[in-house]
Amino acid sequence: MTPNEALVIFVRDALQHGMSREQISDVLHQAGWESGQVTAALGAYADVPCPIPVPAPKPYLSARDTFLYLLMFMTLYLSAYHFGSLLFAFIDRAFPDVSELRSAGQFNVAMREGIRWSVATLVVALPIFLAVSVKLSLELKRDPGKRASKVRKWLTYATLFVASVTVITDITVLIANFLGGGLTIRFLMKVATVALIAGTVLGYYSFDVRSDEKQERA
Repeated sequence: MTPNEALVIFVRDALQHGMSREQISDVLHQAGWESGQVTAALGAYADVPCPIPVPAPKPYLSARDTFLYLLMFMTLYLSAYHFGSLLFAFIDRAFPDVSELRSAGQFNVAMREGIRWSVATLVVALPIFLAVSVKLSLELKRDPGKRASKVRKWLTYATLFVASVTVITDITVLIANFLGGGLTIRFLMKVATVALIAGTVLGYYSFDVRSDEKQERA
């Protein structure tokens, strides 16, 4: 029996003998157990009224959920990237650079090609993202236990990481150009576009993570 298994069994026996979670936590901390180990052991049992300890649902990995969440986040990344590319193209068209005007023919061909691919990608990826998102949201409402999906948590935090890095990089580039005196309307609009897209993703999934934490504490 490993130390962690012994700890979980101790928590189970203590709960059966009527000890509160606070008392169990105090005793274990006095015995030298680390806070993370104590929290994990207490989390193995649901905090619900019952004469005997009730095992809490554990994170699980489902092949079906893996497919749906990978599909959802892949189409999210595609939609976000190509939506940004589309807005960049419109900004470039509204505020052309002097060097681009000298080769306007090649620039317009490249712009039209970029717009064509961005629109095509959005037409395919965005509806798939929205449909899968709605489907998974409805499943979470019907079965809150699905929030324990490992792939859902990993991909959510990976998305938060990517969005956070994007926002930090965006702000860094803005400050660097400000200090270098290279601010233009075209540049500021592109910075705002990146901040809006990445900030929206960051805000939405941060709220989702906080909702999960509230559910776990409830």
